[in-house]
Amino acid sequence: MIATFDPFRELDRVISSLTKPATAPRLMPMDLYREGDHYVLSADLPGADPGSVDVSVDGHQLTIRAERTARSQDGIEWMVNEREFGSYVRQLTLGDGLDLDKIAATYDNGVLTITIPVSETAKPRKISVGSGSTPEAIPAQQTATAE
Repeated sequence: MIATFDPFRELDRVISSLTKPATAPRLMPMDLYREGDHYVLSADLPGADPGSVDVSVDGHQLTIRAERTARSQDGIEWMVNEREFGSYVRQLTLGDGLDLDKIAATYDNGVLTITIPVSETAKPRKISVGSGSTPEAIPAQQTATAE
């Protein structure tokens, strides 16, 4: 195996380890797209314990949390240790027109997938347009007058 040394990658890693406390939330890359009548959010959580993945909605605030625990340090001599551990947290503000009661989530192969359906009232709909000639006139009614 040929080992390559990238001084810039090493510099980035050292700076990151010095400036980011071990308890700081980690980056959670994600994709978000609309497919038909629902939105799909896919977030990368590599190595996160499935039992630690938590998705919650409070009002219009969607919160994703997960934890990746470190390996035991006993008897280990690290050659390279670049995979971060700790807490992953991401919060998103959800707009109107979503059915927040029907949000579903799955976690498979390190990817969290959240499906957010569009509410029935926000879905596009057709409005029928009637055709016809002039509007029908409504005859006036006479009222009896007292003499």
